[in-house]
Amino acid sequence: MLINGPNLNLIGNRDPSIYGKKTLIDIENACIKRANSLNYDIECVQSNHEGQLIDWIHTTKHAGIVINAGAYTHTSIAIPDALVSVELPVVEVHLSNIHNRESFRHISYISKISIGMICGFGAIGYELAIEALIHYIDNLHK
Repeated sequence: MLINGPNLNLIGNRDPSIYGKKTLIDIENACIKRANSLNYDIECVQSNHEGQLIDWIHTTKHAGIVINAGAYTHTSIAIPDALVSVELPVVEVHLSNIHNRESFRHISYISKISIGMICGFGAIGYELAIEALIHYIDNLHK
């Protein structure tokens, strides 16, 4: 499952110098194509509402989760609690390098419970996260 949080529906238009010019639909389509090439299907969801993100985490039937929780990365305790509760491998992804930005973005509550994080590579980071999660599921998560 690929989960995107608040304001990520605006990427491609919102501050392209930070987030790039590809839209969320472009990124999702690239991730679907990459996952399919590795014999996996993915579901892509986005919401600006924390509770909706948590509901999707709780009800997922997928083998793992790639998540860009947007600003909730730095503020939400409920999202990592939900991720831990489903006992699935999680890869965190961000378009920008959160460690090279404002100091409040340096803290990620999700990275503490993730198997890994990819940040700073723009849209391709999502495909790298999908590939890393699938590699983990197929080879390391037994």
